[in-house]
Amino acid sequence: MLFPSFHLCLSLCTCHRKRVKEREIFFFNSKIRTKMESFESNLIKDAHQIDNPHITNNADHGWQKVTYAKRQRKQKQVDSASSAANAVNVNGTVVPKDKSNVFRSLEQQSEERRRRIIESQRAAIAAVEAPVRSKHRSDDEDEDEEDSDDAALPKGNEKVEEKKVKQKKPKKPQVTLAEAAAKIDSADLAAFLADISASYEGQQDILLMRFADYFGRAFSAVSSAQFPWVKLFRENTVSKMIDIPLSHISDAVYKTSVDWINQRSIEALGSFVLWSLDSILADLASQQVGTKAAKKGVQHVSSKSQVAIFVVLAMVLRRKPDALLNVLPTLRESSKYKGQDKLPVVAWMIAQVSQGDLTVGLYSWAHNLLPIVSGKSSNPQSRDIILQLAEKILSYPKARTILVSGAVRKGERLVPPFALEMLLRVTFPLPSATVKATERILAVYPTLREVALAGSTGSKAMKQVALQLLSFAIKAAGESNPELSKEAAGICIWCLTQNNECYKLWDKVYQENLEASIAILKKMSEEWKEVSVKLAPLDTLSVTVKNFRQKNEKALANGEDAARQSFYRDADKYCKLILGKLSRGHYCTKSMAFAVIAVAVGAAFLSPDMESLDWKKLVVVVNSQFSS
Repeated sequence: MLFPSFHLCLSLCTCHRKRVKEREIFFFNSKIRTKMESFESNLIKDAHQIDNPHITNNADHGWQKVTYAKRQRKQKQVDSASSAANAVNVNGTVVPKDKSNVFRSLEQQSEERRRRIIESQRAAIAAVEAPVRSKHRSDDEDEDEEDSDDAALPKGNEKVEEKKVKQKKPKKPQVTLAEAAAKIDSADLAAFLADISASYEGQQDILLMRFADYFGRAFSAVSSAQFPWVKLFRENTVSKMIDIPLSHISDAVYKTSVDWINQRSIEALGSFVLWSLDSILADLASQQVGTKAAKKGVQHVSSKSQVAIFVVLAMVLRRKPDALLNVLPTLRESSKYKGQDKLPVVAWMIAQVSQGDLTVGLYSWAHNLLPIVSGKSSNPQSRDIILQLAEKILSYPKARTILVSGAVRKGERLVPPFALEMLLRVTFPLPSATVKATERILAVYPTLREVALAGSTGSKAMKQVALQLLSFAIKAAGESNPELSKEAAGICIWCLTQNNECYKLWDKVYQENLEASIAILKKMSEEWKEVSVKLAPLDTLSVTVKNFRQKNEKALANGEDAARQSFYRDADKYCKLILGKLSRGHYCTKSMAFAVIAVAVGAAFLSPDMESLDWKKLVVVVNSQFSS
């Protein structure tokens, strides 16, 4: 009975082992199937993401993996070749060497399914979206797709090659200003001017434009680099700047031009001067924009040379200086012509005028440039240019004689009263306000002051000038600046010599300008010998000073504040001194008169011919002495 039991137990064990093995095989197959399904789904997702990179998964939090479809295809071809090399043929079916026959069908099905899904998705996308190549491809794509990209973009490459192959135009030879000026023929210019004068007779604006156009063609080959006028004006003094660029023009061409210009009207020439200045300033603005662009790395096209405009404008200003006088008000009032950058151009224009007429040059300087020196916008650079021009004008031969004799031009003063006031204040500033240019201004001040005070003594015009000067000179004389006060007091005394009405004005403002009156009276008493000669006859002065004494005594009697009483006492002291000098002078005058009479009577008795004496003249002399 033991044997059957043994066999039974053995059979039971064998059955149990079979069932355990079958169960293990079942679970193993289930795991393999689950893994294959997961593998297939991942492959499908990867393929979908490869062909649709714009679709993002929320699980990746907005990040995308950069892939390239063509690289995937090439990699797929490489992998297929590699797998083919590692595969074996089993019953006509290619199977990888490292795969078991158990999974052959599953792999074939999954591979076929994945291929169909990818092909269908690509076909759908190709039907919707047209293949567009980006011009800005990455370096990796260029390396991987050289053949395909070159075939797809033949036109773009041809354009690039055309740009590279295109040759630059040959540069024109540089022509200097002197070379272009030397080619201008005076005979040809004269013929041209005669022709346009006949064609455009009476149309002076057109004539001047054609005249400028002739020189524009003559200097068309001169580039702005050959004539950098902004740099030349900045680096040269006014004395050297005057001859830019006219020094290159021959005498024959210059004479032909100025003779023709002399026939044009002042109004037409004034308009032409403004047009030329606008053209120059437009070129200046263009160069300034180019400078800013160069600093930012932007290429700027150089402006056209302005040689012709400068040449023609210089000839017009030298031959017809009055053309500038007509436009001076516009230059003063319009902001378009103001500014530190435009000052060298205006100074150059006034310098050209000075070459033709010194009086017009000084008039332009005093009316348009001197206010800049005394203005708030004054700076060392502007003061230097303006003073250089004044020094140049006064340095011409016989400049002082010419300017003093021509101090009044067509009814207008070269240095008007307002200009003298500005000049007075910039010449005698407070010690704390002294600048480097003060010494240079002080050097030109005496000549400019003389021109400002020049004129026919006692004339109606000079009487008006004296009243205008006295109104500001009295205020300046009362300021707490010793040098300014002394100079202003001298101008006040000059005003008294020109117009007796100035005595009345002084008497009227005496108490309001007590400190100024003290300065004037003090200067009179200290320089009495010279002043008494200039102020003769002295009757009006005597009456005025006596009025001052009465006002002093009345103010001192009223008991005003201590400071004012001190001023009145000082003023009264100088009034007494002047009245004493007047009385002594009057006594001496009377003594001289008696002496003259005695000599005349003695001569009458001693003379054999008493009728030869001119008694009428003697009586006139004696009466004048007593009246004084």
